[in-house]
Amino acid sequence: MHTPLGRLAYLYVGSASHDADVAYYRDVLGGELVWHFDKFGARVAAFRLAEGPLVLLADHRPAGTCLPIFGVRDLQAVVRELRGRGWQASGGPFEIPDGPCYLFRDPSGNELGLLGLARPDALVAAYADPGNSAALRTIDEEEGEDDDLPG
Repeated sequence: MHTPLGRLAYLYVGSASHDADVAYYRDVLGGELVWHFDKFGARVAAFRLAEGPLVLLADHRPAGTCLPIFGVRDLQAVVRELRGRGWQASGGPFEIPDGPCYLFRDPSGNELGLLGLARPDALVAAYADPGNSAALRTIDEEEGEDDDLPG
């Protein structure tokens, strides 16, 4: 199957009440919290809710919006191919933890993202690092980490 935009990697969802939304996705929907960070003035939590893309709850995105982000292995090749068909970026390239990213809009104004997967799972590894001060952890997780410390 030909997939010109690779795979749908993330659904980047805006949040007006980050703590309440995190609790809802975790406790009511039963989603698995994959990672959760407070960095660069933004709080973003990634949840696995179903097969397919992670849902990213972001307090810096407008509530009620959802930005699909497609991941490709060779971003520059895909960009060249798309530009040859009249595609234009509305933003980028800029770096996000997984790699370089472009934003673009369809004719109706819907925003989409195109991500070069240069560092896949960078945030999973960063969240697993107990020394990462930007990682937001629950009290239970923090107590569990303390239990492993000597003394």
